Amino acid sequence: MLFSDFALDPRIGKGIAAAGYCSPTPIQAQAIPHVMLGRDLMGLAQTGTGKTAAFALPILHRLCAGPRGRARALVLAPTRELAEQIRQSFDVLGSGSGLRCAAVYGGVGINPQVHALRRADIVVACPGRLLDHLNRGTANLSGVEVLVLDEADHMFDMGFLPDVRRILKAVPEKRQTLLFSATMPEAIRTLAEETLDDPLTVRAGEIRPVETVAHALCSLRQTDKTPALKAFLRGTDTNSVLVFTRTKHRAKTLARHLVEAGVPSDCLQGNMSQNRRQAAMDAFRNGKIKVLVATDIAARGIDVNLVSHVVNFDMPDTVEAYTHRIGRTGRAERAGFALTLVTGEDEGLVRAVERVLGRRIERTRIPGFTPAQAQAAAAPQPASDFDRPDRRFSGRPGKAPAGRSGGRDTRGSGYGRGGSGSRDARGNGDASQGYGGDGARGGRDSRDGRDARYSESRGPGRGRGGNGPRDGRDRDGRRSDERRRDVRAA
Repeated sequence: MLFSDFALDPRIGKGIAAAGYCSPTPIQAQAIPHVMLGRDLMGLAQTGTGKTAAFALPILHRLCAGPRGRARALVLAPTRELAEQIRQSFDVLGSGSGLRCAAVYGGVGINPQVHALRRADIVVACPGRLLDHLNRGTANLSGVEVLVLDEADHMFDMGFLPDVRRILKAVPEKRQTLLFSATMPEAIRTLAEETLDDPLTVRAGEIRPVETVAHALCSLRQTDKTPALKAFLRGTDTNSVLVFTRTKHRAKTLARHLVEAGVPSDCLQGNMSQNRRQAAMDAFRNGKIKVLVATDIAARGIDVNLVSHVVNFDMPDTVEAYTHRIGRTGRAERAGFALTLVTGEDEGLVRAVERVLGRRIERTRIPGFTPAQAQAAAAPQPASDFDRPDRRFSGRPGKAPAGRSGGRDTRGSGYGRGGSGSRDARGNGDASQGYGGDGARGGRDSRDGRDARYSESRGPGRGRGGNGPRDGRDRDGRRSDERRRDVRAA
């Protein structure tokens, strides 16, 4: 099948040629004819299979006829990056149509968006910022003919359901509604029943990791992951590498470590301004940086060509998230490689991924790296007095040793008077109440920082003696009152 078989407006054909499209993907071949006929549709396909063009082309075809200069199509997307990507797709595919597309999302100034909305035929928006415009009266959705919910499952994961419902009240009830998603949890099915009118469901293949990607696992300690990743990047022939972390802080820190190691890298995470995030994406697309370290905001719908490797620095939380992450490589039938660095805590999810794949994932070692090397590189410096192990004293009831100034613990048992110690010096007596040692800083108690020549440590028992541990136990692990009962019984 060719795109010419769809009988699209000739002006759209120019955009298809400019985008370099040759033949439609399975989801495009199934969805485009029905969308052109005005049917509501629910499209399911793996990420990276062309869902954007599956709704963009028939929308452009429809809008080529009719009035201009008002919002006639609305696309809702969960993230700024995806919204910007969809806008760019509309601009390229509709380059010969004269239709205008505006992207609306947070993190940037609102005034340029107000100006763009006045003339836009197509609006691509994140729910939160679009509601801001609706509340300000700077967005008019009364003329919307087609509504698209893209990456619907991700929108629900991010908690956008209430915002989506409010937006649905602002668009006409008589409209065409398209819902595209990589997965179909029960919440999405419920929304589809509420918003779609007799929808047609199209599915391109099973929702599972793409077949063109080779998978591998490397089992490591958490502290070994960063040096292991550096060794992998040094010893592997890579083009562009996406590295996924679980937290924003880790993405930022890991990218800095890679730059310090001489690897051209940047990060993409939620604390960055939109301009900074866009600059990182552009540098990655243009090949100025080799590695992009990202949180899952980049795992959904981000279109970066020729990503050769995806590395899960942290195992994702779900099989669906794993599918979305590795869907950044092996796109358009190209070969890709996905490496996941796992710890013992990830065993359950690894088995779940293997069930979806239908096979066992290869276990591998990273050339040029062994855990012993990481241990040697991270060997601690000689311990200071503060870091040395605790000194142990046997002690006996009624004769607790004095606390050692500057030490971490002074262990003993029985009744006695605690000596001077540092802020965290601790006696280990049976008694929980007694004279606290003068703290090394400002005369404060070593246990809780209060002024305390006559302070209390925590634990049962009574009498004068050294500060006890938090639970008031002796060296045998018994509480002081238990020990006294045993003595009386004897």
